[in-house]
Amino acid sequence: MAKTAIEMVEEFNTYITFVVELKSIKEEHWNIPIAEGKWTLKDILSHLMLWDKYFYDEAIEPIKNGSPLTSRHLNFNEFNENARAYATTQTVVSLNDQFIEYRTKIINATSGLEEEEYIKEYKDGDKKKFTIRSYLRAFISHDKHHKKQILKYLKTIN
Repeated sequence: MAKTAIEMVEEFNTYITFVVELKSIKEEHWNIPIAEGKWTLKDILSHLMLWDKYFYDEAIEPIKNGSPLTSRHLNFNEFNENARAYATTQTVVSLNDQFIEYRTKIINATSGLEEEEYIKEYKDGDKKKFTIRSYLRAFISHDKHHKKQILKYLKTIN
């Protein structure tokens, strides 16, 4: 896993390329579960995009603007079910574009920061510690988890 701030931002950015590559998958493959009891590709992309949107809106943008963070520790299951419901209201192209938009906003806001800024502690809406470094580290791992699932699924449809 990436160690420096620059490496982490670069690694976080690589998922955009992966998502762009997913555009070539036939529409029919986006709406079936990737495995028994698992989500669809559309569900996963919506889930990733909405987490990016949430953290951009509630933590990254406020840090960038010098405002208080409003991010809170949410009920993950509820958030994820809402993401799945949202996926049903969107096209694959729209979800793809939204993912790229929010991931790019995070990349732009965090690129070029000094190492000290990555480890600086902020208080989130629950008064818990938040650092850009810990956020990126957690979500790089989260991305890898879903990428592994998606790649396994893609082998079954090719």
